[in-house]
Formats: sequence, C-alpha cells, structure tokens
Amino acid sequence: MNSRRIVFLLLAVTVAGATAFLARVWLQAERAAIAAQLGGARPAMPAKPTVQVLVARNVVRTGQLIKPEDLRWQAWPQGTLPATYVVEGRRQIADFVGAVARAPLQVGQPVIESDIVMPGSRGFLAAVLRPGMRAVSVPATATSAVSGFVFAGDRVDVLLTHTLNAESGSQYSATETVLRNARVIAMDQKLDFAPGDKPDIAKTATLELTAKQAEIVTLAVKMGDLSLALRSLQQLETEDGAAGEGDDATAELGNSYTHATQVSRLIKDPTPEAKAVDPPKPTIFVLRGSARTKQELDGSLADDPGAASGDTEIAKPGANQPGAKTTTSPPTLTGVLR
Repeated sequence: MNSRRIVFLLLAVTVAGATAFLARVWLQAERAAIAAQLGGARPAMPAKPTVQVLVARNVVRTGQLIKPEDLRWQAWPQGTLPATYVVEGRRQIADFVGAVARAPLQVGQPVIESDIVMPGSRGFLAAVLRPGMRAVSVPATATSAVSGFVFAGDRVDVLLTHTLNAESGSQYSATETVLRNARVIAMDQKLDFAPGDKPDIAKTATLELTAKQAEIVTLAVKMGDLSLALRSLQQLETEDGAAGEGDDATAELGNSYTHATQVSRLIKDPTPEAKAVDPPKPTIFVLRGSARTKQELDGSLADDPGAASGDTEIAKPGANQPGAKTTTSPPTLTGVLR
C-alpha cells in the first residue's frame, strides 16, 4: 500500500467523524425545538404567600352555640383575602367560643363576624332561641337548682310544690311535675360554660318554652315554689318508653304528682272515700182504718214508724190552699184494705 492511499483513508475517516458529530448536534437542537413547541417543562413559578383563616370545621346551624371543636384554621392565598375574614395572629379561636350563629355555616366556610352574635351583645339571647320559642326566667336557689350543677344546654323537669285546700277545709301539700324535658338556655347571665368551671349558685334559670308553656310557668311561680330536676344526658328513653329526644326537642307537660299523704303515713287523707249508701227499697203500705202497716217486697210486715210522727198525711180538702202543710216521702205503693 503506497503512502497516497493511506493519506486518503485517514482523510475519509476524519470527514466521517466530523459529519457524525455535526449530525448529532443538529439532532439535539431539533429535539429541543420540538419539545419547546409542544409545551415542554416550564420553570416552576414561585408559590404565593398564604395566611391562616378561621373556618368552620363542622356544620353550624342558625342559633347554635359555637364550641371549640366547631372551628379550625385553614391556609388561604393572601392576595385574594377579603378584609372581613378572621386571620390567625389577630384573633384566637377562644374569642369566638360561646358565640351564636346568626346564619348557618358550612364545612370549610370562612367565619365572618357579621354571621355570629358575640356574648353580651344586643340580640344575643334572641339568637339562641329557636323560631316560635320564648325565654322565661324562674327563680333558682341552691336546693331548687341542684346545688349549681345545672348549666346552659342541660335538660330539666320543672316541679311545683304548693298547698291545696281539701273539701273538709283542711290543707295539705303536693308536688307535681309541671313540665318535662325543658331546655336551659342560661343560668343568670351565662349562656355557656367551659370545662373545669366550678358550680355556681345562680339566682335565675332561663328556660326555652313555647308560648303556652311560658304562661304555665309564669303562673306556677305565683302558686308556689319551683324546683329543677336535672335530666341525664345519657338517657336513651323517656319514662313513657318513647324514643329519646334530640337537641331540637321541646318541653312537654308533666303527668305525675305526689300528695303529702304519699310521703308520710302520719298525714291523714284529706279526701276520704265516701261511704256507699244502700238505695232505698220499694215498700208497700197497707191501711186498716187509722192504722198503717209497712210491708217489704219480701213479705215481711213492720209497723210504720212514720205513721205516728205524721211524716205522711192523707190529703184533705183545702190542702193545696196557702198555708196548708204538705209532706213528701220516697216513692212507695199504698194499698187500702176494704
């Protein structure tokens, strides 16, 4: 092989290598251009700053007292944040515990102060009441309010103790259940309580009642002493055997009472049972001249004791005139013996 052929062979290899390298570079450039046209990966945009906004964790109905578990914080883009939203750092969840929802709140809905009524503000108690219900306050003492263990939200029975007059003129005491399952909406001016609060002896208890029940309780306050009997929260069935009521249940009229004679055996029953009186037996009177004989239907004879006393007289002419004496007797049959 001569030197000329070797030179041409080396030159061909060099040109082929350069062509392959240039082709590779050109293909990479074309691929990049195609990827850019098809919307390839774009550079990540910086995340917008967020803030924590107060929202509802659970569904809150109108008139419902807000509890700590009903609220939570949720991230919210800062650029679209309305000025009415509650932002973490400015307020706390505890500031809204015990408020009443003026409008219903759905899960995840931001809490706006115009949608709730804060304790102590005007219309707060009216917001607690359900439509058609009334708020009635009754006096409370340590003994009538279970030593301060009755709180807002509890259910109680209203008992009335008063003095009754018997037909004989004597007096005796009695206690009756006026209302059952009445909802307590406030004790004094407190409409809620926090865990760990010590029992406080309130002077008044405010109940949620219907219009008619409000009249009954108002009159009962004037009639005697009222007491509140606390009902169990774990009670599944009522005394009547019906299904247990929920939070929306209204009070019912009571149906039980206790006389003083049922408490103490030393107190006599002021209303003794009337003795049975035998009905009068039909009789026949037999007249023999001036004598009169009483004869029972069984055939027995007996002298009429009323004949001598003049209980029964024979009608004489002029008996119906003014001043004439008339007597009456039980219906009888009279036979005249001829």
